[in-house]
Amino acid sequence: MHIAIAGNIGSGKTTLTELLAKHYKWEAHFEDVDQNPYLNEFYNEMQRWSFNLQVYFLTNRFSQILSIRENKKDVIQDRTIYEDAYIFAPNLHAMGLMTTRDFENYFSLFRLIEQFIQPPDLLIYLRATVPTLVRQIQSRGREYEETIRLDYLKSLNDRYETWVSTYDRGNMMVIDVDKNNFIEDKEDLGEIIHRIDTEIHGLFQ
Repeated sequence: MHIAIAGNIGSGKTTLTELLAKHYKWEAHFEDVDQNPYLNEFYNEMQRWSFNLQVYFLTNRFSQILSIRENKKDVIQDRTIYEDAYIFAPNLHAMGLMTTRDFENYFSLFRLIEQFIQPPDLLIYLRATVPTLVRQIQSRGREYEETIRLDYLKSLNDRYETWVSTYDRGNMMVIDVDKNNFIEDKEDLGEIIHRIDTEIHGLFQ
């Protein structure tokens, strides 16, 4: 079983991945942040490093998916390959931070990779407003995230909502992070677990 968590920067994906992996004894696959060789430079000079960063994420995520399918374990994944292709890369292109040539090259690579992957059995989308994202980004105190622009977060949120409204690759669950504080409230986390139990029962009954 492959569960994936999607959501904007600061929505709580990594924390929820950790909490659910612990509860269900699932194997967790996290986004490569600490070892990412482009992330610091990207936030300081987005236009220069956008293509490099997105190709790195794409290949890293593809490697994760291959590993998930080969191991045949129950896995929960922090962010999906679809978010890279349908949200982050086109957003950078629309903001003038990735050239059309680079974006078309990137998307051709994604289309090639897409032929070899399967979507998650269940996608969990963490919906959060920009103020909530900013609060949670500030609370974790990552130095390279201090320069993230509000318009960047907002445009990502808009693209997430568009993507989610047309997502047809499989089952999806939406969690409103503005109303569900699973990070600090065990009852809120319990509500999510109950919903997942119901979804899993429906998937594999």
